[in-house]
Amino acid sequence: MKPVVVMAEMVTPYGTGTDACWNGLLAGKSVISRVERFKTAAFQSDYAGIIGGLRYHGQTSLVMQMLQSLFEGVVVPEDAKLLLATTKGEIDLLEQSMLRNRGDVSDAVISRLFNKVADLTGARGGGLVVSAACTSSAAAAAQAAAMIRNGHADCVLVVACDAVTEFIFSGFSTLSALDKRPARPFDRNRAGLNVGEAAAYVLLMSEERAVRENRAVLGTLAGWGLSDDANHMTGPSRESEGLILAIQKSLVSANIGPDDIGLIGAHGTGTVYNDQMEMRAFHAVFQNKERPVYSIKGGIGHTMGAAGLVEMIIALRALREQIVPPSVNLGEPDDDARGWASGQPHAVRERTLGLVTNAGFSGVNTALVVA
Repeated sequence: MKPVVVMAEMVTPYGTGTDACWNGLLAGKSVISRVERFKTAAFQSDYAGIIGGLRYHGQTSLVMQMLQSLFEGVVVPEDAKLLLATTKGEIDLLEQSMLRNRGDVSDAVISRLFNKVADLTGARGGGLVVSAACTSSAAAAAQAAAMIRNGHADCVLVVACDAVTEFIFSGFSTLSALDKRPARPFDRNRAGLNVGEAAAYVLLMSEERAVRENRAVLGTLAGWGLSDDANHMTGPSRESEGLILAIQKSLVSANIGPDDIGLIGAHGTGTVYNDQMEMRAFHAVFQNKERPVYSIKGGIGHTMGAAGLVEMIIALRALREQIVPPSVNLGEPDDDARGWASGQPHAVRERTLGLVTNAGFSGVNTALVVA
């Protein structure tokens, strides 16, 4: 069965809704700003992509606050299976327990968050948690599509969420991964990433069920590929073999060739080695034939486990609008990105398929083909 997207939405530092994120990106506007949620003097940077209006260390976790606003008024089929994608979930509840002696450490267990999300959305078909570092939601989308294609389900809700907390921020700072200013993916002067927060969902159905229920189809998840280069706990392989393999798998899964890809929504964190690794993979797969490449992380930061789903939704929007969004904050492309990445929006070429790539700690890689 063919997996199609019938519902999708997000909340990002641009605001609630895909329109807010899309319009912010097209305007070249970055909403990465100085962190006021907690003190940052001891850390490498004080910049992050923060969603306004969230209460830190309140009665409800940051991710649940995001999800409650995201699903307000949304009706999900009761028989939908649920895949929850996150790296740390309600980690701020653990912070409260450890720092303020409020609540219990077990409150932050991700399986408890799964149950909360199931109750919130009304998805009663069972499911699982996918936590695969910063490829979590892309891997969950691939899992959902595989379940539908193989006949194991005809309706799957993928929900992704991660929040900026002191624990998360300090971890990336300890790794010396943060830029002291808003991130500049694919720029020759890039110096690191900014963490960001977001929540998003995609409801996937079999094409047959979507037609039967008279659902509007937003796009198709046509192919997917996953791999792990097993290079290092945090650093990507300099040879890009893992991402190359994931992309090749996704093309085979979609039954297409490299020439069918019209745009690439890259992971594009802004770190020296991630962007270099990705460009090496793109040059290899596409045989040095340029494709429009963009990253949204200069706009909203790196939203960790939610990144892949947000980027998949934006790629579908780009294909529908026939516009490649800019890589926000990209001033002077690095040598290997010149002709591929741009700081300006431009029209999609004649090809009508998009590729979305993500990479994460431990060397895990994902590639999604969307139409």
